[in-house]
Amino acid sequence: MGMFVRLADDFGGAVSPFQKSFFRNLVAMFVAGALFALKWREAARAPLPRGEAAFRGSGTPAASPWGPLVWRSILGTVGIFGNFYALSHIPLGDACMLNKLSPFSAVACAWLFLGERVRMRQGLAIAGAFIGAMFVVKPGFAFASGSTWPALAGLVGGVAAGGAYACIRHLGRLGVEPSFIVLFFSAFSTIASLPFMIFGYQLMTSAQVAILLGAGISATVGQFGITAAYRLARPRELAVYDYANVAFAAVLGFLVFGQAPDAFSWLGIAMIVAMGVWMNRVAD
Repeated sequence: MGMFVRLADDFGGAVSPFQKSFFRNLVAMFVAGALFALKWREAARAPLPRGEAAFRGSGTPAASPWGPLVWRSILGTVGIFGNFYALSHIPLGDACMLNKLSPFSAVACAWLFLGERVRMRQGLAIAGAFIGAMFVVKPGFAFASGSTWPALAGLVGGVAAGGAYACIRHLGRLGVEPSFIVLFFSAFSTIASLPFMIFGYQLMTSAQVAILLGAGISATVGQFGITAAYRLARPRELAVYDYANVAFAAVLGFLVFGQAPDAFSWLGIAMIVAMGVWMNRVAD
């Protein structure tokens, strides 16, 4: 997704972060809507009322899921807007660094609001993966260079995204159907970005449309993956793997943009992989 978002501006006029966000979420909304429609059809044979059977992936807890769904959507939308705005106004390394605060935020929110503790070894693995990510992205620290507002937007976006992941974890506890979580969030974000896109709409080339559809498809796959992950496991167990996209971004940067990873990048990638393996060995 990040590769497509960066690539879009190279094939026409600069596209606003809100317009990119609109296409990113529109694709996810249609895919999630189709999957939820299939779930709705299957629910006709369930012993529960049809709507409830489609809405619940497993179980029917008494707690209402609407509050966590709304907060997941608000925080996730803020996370996308902040990240895309930072990507458009500050160096890629700085934007990635700020976005990579989301695993820390997810773990902190799960600790504060869900009562999930963090073991020492898990905390060290998360910190080690973050350091490895910094070796790859090599930020220039935009706050120090005077780009305060874009950097602040990236910071808020990273923290908000982590809060959204913690909400997904809570929704998993409540047994909410994954396709409905993705559908609700995607529809919310699409509607939220629509006014900004209309007033600042940039005519796009056919190549840009295709590229942003590619961003939407990539984001949809990632969104379903991360929704399933945070529903099934605790943030402390997943935070390290969130840094894997830095390694994938480095590989794509080489294949698509000819940006060969240097020695520090390879060191960072090795650290991320090592922390992932170590995290997998941490006892529950």
